[in-house]
Amino acid sequence: MDLNADHKRINMPDEQLVRSYRRGDQQAFSQLVGRYQQELYRFLVRFVRDRAAAEDVFQDTFLQVHVSIDTFQTSRRFKPWLFTIAANKARDYLRRSKRRAATQLSSPVQPGSDEDRQFLDLLEANLPLPDDETVQQETADLVRAVVDGLPEHLREILLLAYFHQFSYKQVAEVLHIPLGTVKSRLHAAVGTFAQRWKQKLEQSN
Repeated sequence: MDLNADHKRINMPDEQLVRSYRRGDQQAFSQLVGRYQQELYRFLVRFVRDRAAAEDVFQDTFLQVHVSIDTFQTSRRFKPWLFTIAANKARDYLRRSKRRAATQLSSPVQPGSDEDRQFLDLLEANLPLPDDETVQQETADLVRAVVDGLPEHLREILLLAYFHQFSYKQVAEVLHIPLGTVKSRLHAAVGTFAQRWKQKLEQSN
């Protein structure tokens, strides 16, 4: 085992790992898989709402990465490309399983309101962090339940923009939608989340 090579790979940018893999370095691909394994799997679990399916989609995603690696432009960032493939594979799974959520939108909260800011902060922080750990876990479970219940097109944009901190431009690239659509859909998603979050809290009390 070449420990120096392993150490170099750990510090390599994604795009350099891609170039190394193209040159025949199989461990470079393993490094990419390991680097995104947890983050991508969490994204897919939330997207398809099924752990076993998320594992299958994860495998399909990296199989597609392997097949399409020569088409990737290393002047661009690898992560948005990876998540584009993953999102497409997840949508394919949902279409095949006929588990598409309803697309009816709830009315969004008014932009710039304190309520809007509150729920943006909640999502940007991933989960709130109250002092009591039991309350924290209960809150985390409520957040997951609300996100899981959102229509697919709203759920995916929340996952990318807030849980995974993609920029608007990167979200537009992953979802193949205009920048303006990203902003309007994200606002609708936050509004819908806020409304359903309130309902969940009322039901849990």
